[in-house]
Parts: sequence; structure tokens; C-alpha cells
Amino acid sequence: MAGYRSASSSSAAGAGGAAVFAMRVLLLLTLLPLALAAFAFALQWRGGMRDPTGTVWPADTQRFPGMENSPLGSSSSSTGGRGSYFAVSSASASSAAADCAEILGRSASSHGISLYRGWSFDSDTAITPKICITGSTSASLHQILPWLYYHKVIGVSHFILFVEGEAAKPAVTSVLESIRGVKIIYRTKELKEQQDRSRIWNETWLSGFFYKPCNYELFVKQSLNMEMAIVMAREAGMDWIIHLDTDELIHPAGAREYSLRRLLLDVPDNVDMVIFPNYESSVERDDIKDPFTEVSMFKKNYDHLPKDTYFGLYKEATRGNPNYFLTYGNGKSAARVQEHMRPNGAHRWHNYMKSPNEIKLEEAAILHYTYTKFSDLTSRRDRCGCKPTKEDVKRCFILEFDRLAFIIASTATEQEMRNWYREHVVWTDKDTNLKLLRKGVLTRIYAPMAIIRGLKESGIFIDAVTSAKAHPKANIGLENNESIHTNVTAAQSTTLKEGGNDNSQATARKILEMIDVQEEVVPPMSPPGFLELMESALS
Repeated sequence: MAGYRSASSSSAAGAGGAAVFAMRVLLLLTLLPLALAAFAFALQWRGGMRDPTGTVWPADTQRFPGMENSPLGSSSSSTGGRGSYFAVSSASASSAAADCAEILGRSASSHGISLYRGWSFDSDTAITPKICITGSTSASLHQILPWLYYHKVIGVSHFILFVEGEAAKPAVTSVLESIRGVKIIYRTKELKEQQDRSRIWNETWLSGFFYKPCNYELFVKQSLNMEMAIVMAREAGMDWIIHLDTDELIHPAGAREYSLRRLLLDVPDNVDMVIFPNYESSVERDDIKDPFTEVSMFKKNYDHLPKDTYFGLYKEATRGNPNYFLTYGNGKSAARVQEHMRPNGAHRWHNYMKSPNEIKLEEAAILHYTYTKFSDLTSRRDRCGCKPTKEDVKRCFILEFDRLAFIIASTATEQEMRNWYREHVVWTDKDTNLKLLRKGVLTRIYAPMAIIRGLKESGIFIDAVTSAKAHPKANIGLENNESIHTNVTAAQSTTLKEGGNDNSQATARKILEMIDVQEEVVPPMSPPGFLELMESALS
């Protein structure tokens, strides 16, 4: 009986202790939120206490750049230097979203972010080096404008464009001529007559391409245009010149920033020419409409791959085509603008007085968007009048794939053409794509796509068209059209001009001596194949 009472009393005491503990926990949970709320209220209290920071930072303190419209930047001025550091005025708070939208370059109602709204592409700054791109094109405005403004973004300031066909139509040239730094040269009768008198016709380095149709004729025309562009680039004070087609974009990888200007600024002073190996587009669909914003996969150049990777995966990367690349594989080059320069075909530059000191870039590349659209098959066919036979296409086209594509486009039905295009051009096998991406043969490059999409969203292309309509004939490019032929003719004749002082005569003799021992032009070349590998191993 006594044991029973003892057990009962101990259990009652335990129950009482548990009840007290539970009450204390409930009290703590009740008081803790109240204490936190009071502390938060104290932090946000905007009473009449003087902020000690107001005596340290005067009211007219200079703000950091970009703070003029920000909430923190406006709060100090609105309180005369006496407001709380944590306080944000209601006006500033309500305008915060608008300020962010303004910084990002879009309105609050916009669904996209444009990083290029408000950029001044017409600023004539003294930033060096000054880079000039020259090219020969018959492309449409839809292709030229993104190409042109993309290169403006990465640092190109001047463009010398030789136009014909679609590119020479008034609706296109009126827009291009209204853009600062763009010079348009039309293929007029006067231009052709002047180029017929070029010294190139009397030299041997390009003679293997003379008087042949289609691609050979284009190659000669490009070289003659480059010769004129050198003179105009020198007169405009350019430091570098690059020959580029409008289906090619420069990818300045390897620089400290995504800038061609920075890339060339880091080139040693004793280097005359830098070579950009080219990457070739690898389309994954047969319905591409805008290659610059739809294509992100590229096949790397042989120069940027280990040899064992290149030759070990050569068969899978070639996919039954004649070569590793569909078209050329020897890249393009940028050259310092110097005296006695001359073109060495569309891919290289040379100098009459010396062999240029050249380097090959390890990361930067030319992105070549070739055969990216199904219509590219028929467009090449329509530009050439050769017969679709194996013998005749050799007379018209330099590269083997171009020959095959021309024959298919000239003899097959549209469905047969599309099947051939999907088999030889479109990368539809995702497993193969993934394997080659992992091995480094294929690569994804998004920067040009992102830049051009941003330019489109900003409305820059539309602004260029509307501005040209509002200000017709407002050409603020390099020089006036009327002076081109005179200036180029005078510059071309000075180096070989007879008479004059002893120095000019010695220079002319040296040039004539070097002409006699000129190397052949650098043509479009396919990347090395197994035959080249065997020959190099045996030699």
C-alpha cells in the first residue's frame, strides 16, 4: 500500500513538471516573434533621429557612375544628407523597375532584353587599332546588315564593300551608304576598265585563274577588289585589313574580351599577318532561314585539333563527302596596312618588298556559314552557266563538293535534291553529333548568335532602314565615290613610276625583280586528308 502511494506521488510530480516545461516553451514561442517584430520595427523606424552618416558624407558628394537614377543615388539628395542609410523614398522605390529597364535598354512592357539599345555605332573615337573589312558581295540587305553590325560590335570601324547583283540595288545601297564607316563601290564600266589595267594581269602569281568561269572568275575579281581596298584603307588611316565574305563571321576567341580590336592589339609589332583558321557550320535542320541566329554547331579546323583526334574521327566527321570540310579549310587572314601590299588571293595578303611575318591564331576563328540553307544549292547553280558534267565542272569550280552540289542542283528533282542535302549537309544523327562534340571535333559557339539576336531586339536594323529613308544619299563613309578611281590609279602607279629620285628607281627595280620570282597564289584549299597524311609521313 505504501509502495503504491509512493509511485502515485512521483508520477504526479512528473506530470506537473512536464506541464510547466510546456508552458515555458509556449511562452518562449509567443515572445520570440514579438521580439523579432519589435527589432525589425526599430530598424525601419524613420523618426527624427539624426543619422550620424550625414555628418560624414556631405550632401554634394559625387555619386558613383550609374547611381544617378538608382534608389540609393537619389535618396541622399532627397533628404539633404540627413536621411537614414536604409531609407528609400517612395518615389525612388516606385521608379526602381523603370530604372532597371532603362539600364537594360528596354521598356517595362518589353518581353526581351536588349543590350544594344542606346549604343552609338557612329562614334568616331580615337581607339586603336583601326580595323577595316573589305569584301565582294551580291547578298541581300537581310544578310548584310547583321553581318556588318556584328563586326561593328567586336571592333571593326570601316567597311569597303564591292557590290553587284542584289547588293547593288538602290534599296540596299541607300541603307548601307547611310551607315558611318561604310564605303560602297559599284561594279561599273569605269571600275572594270580600271581593273583591266591592273598590274596583276602582268604578274604570274594569279595567272592560273585567269580567263576561267564561275569560281575562278570570282577569285580573280576578289583579288582585284582587294588591290583597290588596300589603297583606300591606307588613305583612311587603317591599321589592319581583312577580306571577308558576308557568310563569314570573325570569332575573336582567346582575347581578354570578346573583341577583335583587343585581339589584334595584343599581336606583336613584328607580325605582319595573322591567320584565322576557319570553322565550318554544321546545320541540324534543313529548314534554316536565318543562319546567323539559328546555327550554333561548327566543325573545328584541323589546326585546332590534335592530329590523332582529327584522323581518328576523320571518316565519321566527313560522312561520305569528298573532304573533311564541304568547302575551303585554309582560313582567312588579317594584315597590317603597309606600303607595297598586295592581295595573295581571297585568303591571304602579301608584300612586293618582303615575305610577311605571319602567325596562326590558336583560338580565334572564322565562322563560315556555308550551305546553311537548302536554297544555297540552287543559288550556286543559277550563278554559273557551266554544263553539269564531271569534266566541265572542273573548269568552273575549285573545290570538289561545289562540283558535286552543282551537278545535283542541275540534274535532280527538288525531292532528290532535298534528300541529297539531308544526307551530305544536315547533321541529323544526334548520337554522332554528341560523340563528335565530346571529342572536340564539333563545338557549340553561341556568342555571335546572342549578339545578333540582341541587335535585332534593339531595333538597330529597323532604325538603319528608316534612317536611310529619312536621309537619302547621306553617305558619311570613307571618301567620295568620285575620287576612288583617281586615287587608286595614282597610288598603284607611284611604285612603278619611271624617273624620279634614286630611291624610287631602286624601289621599282627591286619590285620588278621580286615579281619575276613570285610564288603562286594561295587558293581555297580543303583540309588535309589521308593521302596528304601518307605523303607527309613518307617525305
